[in-house]
Amino acid sequence: MDIIFILRDALASSVVGTLLAALEAKEEGLDVGVLFTQEALAAAARGSFTWPREMSGQDVRYALADRGKALGLPVLGRSDSRQLDPKGLIARAREKGVPFYGCPWWSNLLGLDGQLPAGFQAIDAKTALRLLREAKRVIGTL
Repeated sequence: MDIIFILRDALASSVVGTLLAALEAKEEGLDVGVLFTQEALAAAARGSFTWPREMSGQDVRYALADRGKALGLPVLGRSDSRQLDPKGLIARAREKGVPFYGCPWWSNLLGLDGQLPAGFQAIDAKTALRLLREAKRVIGTL
């Protein structure tokens, strides 16, 4: 694998930024994957992603949604409730062939063994370590 991205927090901005980078790398022909861990894994499995305080104001959310829509990104809601859709972007990245892995350690701690979101691959600790060891570049932290 060329790049493994590690997505750790449940901030919508982190999901959007990481997945846009992963999609761009995939379009350039690189072999990429995303390892979801900690808060990001919990949010993908049974929760939601939130915007950081500095990006949660209505004006910022509208601007992000409008610019994102112009770029073809998924937008959630309409009119005054519109915002970029992190789970929609997860689905899009999956459709484009970016593999998602559930962190084995956090899957266990969160009680998600056998309950990962659709399209996420469950991996064991040996496989996770192999992914991290063999990737040419690892971006993020566990």
